[in-house]
Amino acid sequence: MLKKDTFEARINLKKLIMKNIAIKAISLVVITLGMVSCKNNKAKTSEAKEVEKIIAEETFKAVPAQTMISWDAKKIVGGHNGTINASTGVLNVKDGKLVGGNFIFDVNTIKCLDIPADDENNAKLVGHLKGEDFFNVAKYPNAAFQITSVSEENGKQVIAGNLTVKGIKKNIKFPATVSINGNSATITSEEFAIDRTEFDIKYNSGKFADAAKLGDYLIKDNVGVKVTVTATK
Repeated sequence: MLKKDTFEARINLKKLIMKNIAIKAISLVVITLGMVSCKNNKAKTSEAKEVEKIIAEETFKAVPAQTMISWDAKKIVGGHNGTINASTGVLNVKDGKLVGGNFIFDVNTIKCLDIPADDENNAKLVGHLKGEDFFNVAKYPNAAFQITSVSEENGKQVIAGNLTVKGIKKNIKFPATVSINGNSATITSEEFAIDRTEFDIKYNSGKFADAAKLGDYLIKDNVGVKVTVTATK
């Protein structure tokens, strides 16, 4: 007959094993759901492309306060969202159609919108995002986007361009609504997803750490993104 303390030790060991199995199973399910939820709107990425030289008939300058990347990052539980504003940018138009453009985004303008601005946790999060775990703004203060083509697919306008983050340049494609009216031009993209790890933002990613150990601290790789541009002559 097993002694009482030995019996209890075995019971506790079994409980611990079952708990670890459950944690790993839950983490796997959450990661899978995260991948599935972003699968249909994930931006197509490829190697950076050459920019076709097109002589524009009109040039519109971006309004920094109204030209931004909106981001939405999810964790296992909750997440955060915010914006990064452009510092400069232009849109090139020919025959009344968008044919090119380029933008510089000042990563130091990154904001978190889901935490009140006067809450110390807001400043703490923004400081972390600017640090080496994420954007490392001390070394890479700017991100850039240069349009390589504008086409129509399935009745929608699709913009392709070279996105540069942390010195890594990749070509991405996303659907957007483009409006050119007199002295103003706007771009409003649909929300799409980018795999942050492709741009060396790997902090608390399940690809590079044990998802079970990360638990609630795991951050999903696919980040929701929306591009908004307002430009004037």
